[in-house]
Amino acid sequence: MLMILAVLLIVSVPAMAQGGYDRNSPEFRESTSQFMCLCGCGQDHFECNMDGCGLNEQFKTEILEMLNEGYEKGEIKDHYVTMYGEVILTAPEKSGFSLTAWVTPFILLAGAGGGVTFLIRKWVRKSKGVNHVTPKDDGDGDEAEKDILNSLIEEERKKHF
Repeated sequence: MLMILAVLLIVSVPAMAQGGYDRNSPEFRESTSQFMCLCGCGQDHFECNMDGCGLNEQFKTEILEMLNEGYEKGEIKDHYVTMYGEVILTAPEKSGFSLTAWVTPFILLAGAGGGVTFLIRKWVRKSKGVNHVTPKDDGDGDEAEKDILNSLIEEERKKHF
């Protein structure tokens, strides 16, 4: 009996030293939350609760085994990215083409919004200019035209007054 107890103690000590992770540990949550479930539910593997999602239980079991074997979060991530590609990640990598692919649409959207704002302001200014046209008074007008205009005004004034 004492021998069996000693063997169990010897076997359980290394498991406790490695962490002894379970499904409630924060490390397990962090590791499973970084991967998108492939059943089509749109959730990460930790949150997936689809009935009949056989992939999720197998995935969680594999991650738990990897954690208990001493794998780090980054090593687990690298393993699954190598296996499935970056499509399995819930968040894009913060480098290379992934970052460009995620940021470019937002930059283009902001640029298009700025362009539309510019065009609308330009059209509003143009429409205000057409409706409120004021004659230019250069002061350098032709003297003959001024004299003719003044004489016409005087003739009309004499007729009516």
